[in-house]
Amino acid sequence: MNGWRSYDDVAETYERIHAPRLAEPARDLVEIAQIGVGARVLDVGTGTGVAAEIATAPGADVIGIDGSLGMLRVGRAARPAVRTVAATALDLPFRDASFDAIIANFVIAHFTKYQTALFDMVRVLRPGGRMTLTAWADIDDDLTRTWLELVEGVVPREVLSAAMAEALPWRERFRNREAIQEALTDAGLRTVRTEVKRYRFRYGLAEYVEGLGTWATGRFVRSMLGPAAFESFHERAKKVFAERFADPVNDFREVVFATGVKP
Repeated sequence: MNGWRSYDDVAETYERIHAPRLAEPARDLVEIAQIGVGARVLDVGTGTGVAAEIATAPGADVIGIDGSLGMLRVGRAARPAVRTVAATALDLPFRDASFDAIIANFVIAHFTKYQTALFDMVRVLRPGGRMTLTAWADIDDDLTRTWLELVEGVVPREVLSAAMAEALPWRERFRNREAIQEALTDAGLRTVRTEVKRYRFRYGLAEYVEGLGTWATGRFVRSMLGPAAFESFHERAKKVFAERFADPVNDFREVVFATGVKP
């Protein structure tokens, strides 16, 4: 993945700001996946390896894959014990039935062809193996609306909408737990179940605004404005958020967890 859609240039910021928070849903993901001692596990879209590291705790043999070399580089420095490979879910470099479990944390909305990606993930899962994944289920709140107001002040809404449809083509669809259940069932999994969990992520105000720059909207704005103009935009965003919100920020998010078994 090249250009603004890539996480390469924001990997260090992502690891510093978001990885500690996302460890909480990652722990729940691993628990729901029922990973046991000696299990061979594939973490699809591993990023900097947060979920993969947690999955090794029960004594599993974990491999993480990601298309971002920058995220893998930062992850290897932060978590040297986690094995990672540069790869994407659309063409997994593994034999059929290679893994006892597959986990995928906040990845499914990124797949251009999610059906193809899920079928290939099922292909490398052994019969009786479990696939478990997460997706953001939250709706816009005051924090999100303030950020989008700032972004749309420098990027036309129609341009931004087209860019987000490119980066996160299935974000809206997979906010819905029934849609995820349907997708996993269509991919061939059985005994599919879903649940929604709510989290509170606590950030320093300046840290929160800096972290917004790692998400798809932030990366796109940076690509449109260039480094110098984006820095000016970022300073203005910090002032607006300081005027409207308390420090620290409580960011409440809802997450869909879905799991199913390969017959």
